[in-house]
Amino acid sequence: MKLYSYFRSSAAYRVRIALNLKGLPFEYAPVHLLRDGGEQLKPEYRRLNPDGIVPTLIDDGHVLQQSLAIIEYLEETHPEPPLLPKAPLDRAYVRSVALQVACEIHPVDNLRVLKYLKHTLGVADGARDEWYKHWIENGFTTLEEHLANDSRTGAFCFGDTPTLADACLVPQVFNAQRFKIDVTRFPTIQRICDHAAQIDAFARAAPGVQPDAE
Repeated sequence: MKLYSYFRSSAAYRVRIALNLKGLPFEYAPVHLLRDGGEQLKPEYRRLNPDGIVPTLIDDGHVLQQSLAIIEYLEETHPEPPLLPKAPLDRAYVRSVALQVACEIHPVDNLRVLKYLKHTLGVADGARDEWYKHWIENGFTTLEEHLANDSRTGAFCFGDTPTLADACLVPQVFNAQRFKIDVTRFPTIQRICDHAAQIDAFARAAPGVQPDAE
């Protein structure tokens, strides 16, 4: 397998976590999202991924895109250890947490949006950062309530083993901390991420230890 990744991309970070949890070796292919206007926008990369985003996973010559689709593919092709529980209701619950992060919190704060706010709309850095902070804190407030009050929450988002939900949550917390958001205001989220940081698969997926880390 070959993973096109950027060390700070939360979407690529999700896939790195999943690959590590499943013990799947992969070649790391860095795609710098800022250098030279963004390597993800170069024609050679867009032939692989026309959207010009990361991650892209190549498996046996097949090109896969979109982080959650990639992780679901890994779950189906390499089912052990599972990243989704067995019971349909529990699977739906784990997916709901993952999708809350990936579809509700992350999209309005990703690099493309922040660059558009600054370079096209002329939003000042301070106002741009307030935009980021508002949407992260808004999403984390409801997610914290969700996790804190559900009996299925354990050491991780669902029980005591990592799932798809944790693979999405941990990178989003990393992003929040980069923008100096006080995650301690969300104690359940903070506790889960602190626990995950002690797990080798999460530690090896962290942005700071990737080959292209700056």
